[in-house]
Amino acid sequence: MAQMSGHREILKRRCRLVNGPLIVGAGPSGLAVGACLKEHGVPFVILERSSSIASLWRNRTYDRLKLHLPKQFSQLPKLPFPDDFPEYPTRNQFIDYLESYAAHFELSPRFNETVQSAKYDDTCGMWRVSTTAAGPGTANRSAEVEYICQWLVVSTGENAEPVIPEMEGLRKFGGQVTHASDYRSGETYQGKQVLVVGCGNSGMEVCLDLCHHKSFPVMVVRDSVHVLPREIFRKSTFELAVFLMKWFPVKVVDKILLALSWMILGNTERYGLKRPSLGPLELKQMQGKTPVLDIGALRKIKSGDIKVVPGAKGFLHGSVELVDGRVIDVDSVILATGYCSNVPSWLQDTGLFNKDGFPKQPFPSGWKGKSGLYAVGFTRRGLSGASHDAVQVAEDISRVWKEETRQAKHIVACHRRCISQI
Repeated sequence: MAQMSGHREILKRRCRLVNGPLIVGAGPSGLAVGACLKEHGVPFVILERSSSIASLWRNRTYDRLKLHLPKQFSQLPKLPFPDDFPEYPTRNQFIDYLESYAAHFELSPRFNETVQSAKYDDTCGMWRVSTTAAGPGTANRSAEVEYICQWLVVSTGENAEPVIPEMEGLRKFGGQVTHASDYRSGETYQGKQVLVVGCGNSGMEVCLDLCHHKSFPVMVVRDSVHVLPREIFRKSTFELAVFLMKWFPVKVVDKILLALSWMILGNTERYGLKRPSLGPLELKQMQGKTPVLDIGALRKIKSGDIKVVPGAKGFLHGSVELVDGRVIDVDSVILATGYCSNVPSWLQDTGLFNKDGFPKQPFPSGWKGKSGLYAVGFTRRGLSGASHDAVQVAEDISRVWKEETRQAKHIVACHRRCISQI
């Protein structure tokens, strides 16, 4: 009986040897790496903890979301957006594009597999990645799998987990408290006064959506923020910035953008939106803080439809106390407080990533670590940054693959329970 139990335990924790790199994450970054590897003829395996590709876009975005940048700056390598897509594709259009992208390159991620840990084994010179399976179909699959691979590509991205800050008294508030990742539309908030904590692009657009659904948003602005028009003279502000940076240093381009923004938007500080001391591009490069590209929220702020208040000191039952001493009644709270990387929770590595889950080296040098470890989607430069890294990673792995792994290799007993190769 004990022998049978031990045999079942071995099967439960079976091991799979990956013939090529293992990619963790089937969002835009992971798909981009897969497509580029396909072009080089390198086999790979993609693991995804959810039941579909691009789960963040599918399950954690609000209905009215559109890409903030023009489509030419948001497309993935090797396949542009369809010509009939608008300049700023909608959420659903982007999801359709990703589905078509995966189909075009015949990408087949292994869904419902969550990575629990990943560690480089010096003994065999390979990565050991432990996962657990969940969701539909797990009855016919082992509950635990250990993947053995030569290359590990971390593509879980910057926005893997929502950030929920500790706020005094929030538990006794009594009303509905929602993170922006669970917000879909303002339909259920009609007629309510809603406190939106956060003034980034998500916070601004949630407030705008609440206005469109006849709610009364109150936006908490805790820090300084750059608000820029999405377009200047009918051209994308981002596209203009990219053009100017070919000729001028970042600080000069920042001054030009701020001067043009002041002409178009006016002085935002008079409405409670104080600008940082660093310019928008310099701040983005140094701290990864993205400027707000306004699509109508500022007009609502100027009209008073969106009220701007300073930081929240603490919550009371049905109300919030602000840092300036005021107490205002609110029905619901939406936390537009952003996302964070989850890499430190599962990757045992001290070389490539910081403790906050981002590469130690800034763009464009943060995509490659030691011992076959790579990072894609952590540049703080959106989809264009992820595409850049995906191309670099695929080319680097392909070079080694052609040199070392074209011919079958005999792996000397790296793990006695490796019972399959994929």
